[in-house]
Amino acid sequence: MNEGVEGFSRRHREGLFSALSAGFFFVLVGVIFVTTPDLFEKISVFFRNFTLVPLSPNLREIRLPAPSQPWTHSVVYLAAKQFSFVWGLFQIVILVFRFFARSPFNKKAETVSNLVFWLGAGFLISMFLNDTTTRTTWFEFWSGIIMLLGLSLIVRAIILAAKPTKGPT
Repeated sequence: MNEGVEGFSRRHREGLFSALSAGFFFVLVGVIFVTTPDLFEKISVFFRNFTLVPLSPNLREIRLPAPSQPWTHSVVYLAAKQFSFVWGLFQIVILVFRFFARSPFNKKAETVSNLVFWLGAGFLISMFLNDTTTRTTWFEFWSGIIMLLGLSLIVRAIILAAKPTKGPT
């Protein structure tokens, strides 16, 4: 009987984390849209500006999507950077709550992985995407994002591998 109550309690706590995250996500997106004038229009222009461009002058047959004028979208990049950093900091708060709530180890590992990804994405955006962005730096940014995805998965795997065991099995 106690197992069922504990299981419900844990599911309930994890559901609260999901609701808190969803609510914070919508508030954060709303705040960014309210504080950034004409952001919706600037995002629309950003996506309309996409075209298929050669990966490099030597590889003209390989074409990837990129803005035809990537340096003109610094407002969109700033909004993405703000979102990434604030969402990453929010992951720290969630991680602290997860420790207090005694969340499962895999949920803590997932949160740390998310934290690494979002703070890293904010850092990459601040390094590569601004009013001096070229097509080359655009592709360098996406290369960095792919490496960051790998890093966040490695961090998660290391944490899960380090999980303490309860004894011999």
